[in-house]
Amino acid sequence: MMTATPQVALVTGATSGIGKATAMALAAAGFQVIGTGRNTAQLTAPAGVTYLNLDVTSDESVASAVKQVIDRFGHIDVLVNNAGVGTTGAAEEFSITQTQDIFDINVYGVMRTTKAVLPHMRVQGRGRIINVSSLSGFVPSPFMALYVSTKHAVEGYSQSLDHEVRDYGVRVLLVEPGPINTPFAG
Repeated sequence: MMTATPQVALVTGATSGIGKATAMALAAAGFQVIGTGRNTAQLTAPAGVTYLNLDVTSDESVASAVKQVIDRFGHIDVLVNNAGVGTTGAAEEFSITQTQDIFDINVYGVMRTTKAVLPHMRVQGRGRIINVSSLSGFVPSPFMALYVSTKHAVEGYSQSLDHEVRDYGVRVLLVEPGPINTPFAG
């Protein structure tokens, strides 16, 4: 994926935890990094990272943010779908509305952002989409049925999408961290 200009990475959920560490590591590796969060106005971005508001639950927000990155840099080489929220509790304790809200962030957020970036990567003939899942995506745990089901969905989506787009020079990768010392519940 060598290019004449710096590679551009778009990282969702980049204001804390895994997303922030990922954005910082990509910046240290020489990427132009756009880190996103729902409300970045009062935050100071780490060195080498530019913050941009992006709400993965909003089609309009995602489309606007991706357009801003494309307009500024002309390309996106790496998309890191990291935005997500955790839940714990007995399965029957969650209302359908709560369940839909978690799926909107953890699953549809990945799909929504990928849908906005992927056409640009196909035209470029290259790109990497890195979806942050969890060991919980394939190792069930009690009192985590809702969270586990969202990560299981991300696993299946990512694996299938990789086969769909690899002939276009685009690869979809999964990162499946175990327990991390980061804020978990949304």
